[in-house]
Amino acid sequence: MADTPVLRVESLTKTFPSGGRTLTVIDDVSFEVEAGDTCAVVGPSGSGKTTLLGLCAGLDRPTRGRVELCGTVLNPLDEDERAEVRNRNVGFVFQTFRLLPTLTALENVMVPAELRGSANPQDRAADLLDQVGLGDRHDHYPSQLSGGEQQRVAMARAFINRPRVLFADEPTGNLDAETAGRIEDLLFDLNETAGTTLVLVTHDEELAAQTERVLHLRGGQVVGDERQSAPAGSPVA
Repeated sequence: MADTPVLRVESLTKTFPSGGRTLTVIDDVSFEVEAGDTCAVVGPSGSGKTTLLGLCAGLDRPTRGRVELCGTVLNPLDEDERAEVRNRNVGFVFQTFRLLPTLTALENVMVPAELRGSANPQDRAADLLDQVGLGDRHDHYPSQLSGGEQQRVAMARAFINRPRVLFADEPTGNLDAETAGRIEDLLFDLNETAGTTLVLVTHDEELAAQTERVLHLRGGQVVGDERQSAPAGSPVA
């Protein structure tokens, strides 16, 4: 483990105006995540899970509190500066895949590397697609791929810049149970191989049980923080 946590959240609060009053979505949340940890954030719908993930990743700013990501305090940074921190350190996997429809699978995987200015990212993108079992789908467009295949492309894209932290928001939420199980195995396998810290939001208790730590969120507050002995996912066949 690193001496400095990869993610440090201190007294985080997020409020929104709502119908003439203030709605508190995240309420005085504090926690740390060490390098290499796998951590799930679980809770009922409306508990603030996705909002918390967005604050941790610098996609939004807190009303109060402090977020330190990979040694950088995000609060004083503007949007462009936060985007630069994310591009250097962070990968994302979303429930809705978020692939660009006019790009092939290979081109979609290459996008973050090209934004970062990496030289010749095509070989690494092709290797990642091979790792996720899409060696014969490099030239296919998202509309030509199944939901599970699209999520595999999204995972390959998430790892193209060798991120220190992977944020995953309901990564299997749009998939059937069988496909979701394969995606979960793949996610943990890629994460373990890369040595990446994983922070995921899920309502799936079986997925959460595969992480080393589970934060329970209710009403915008952390009401439970448990360490568990859990498998880190099965190797990909």
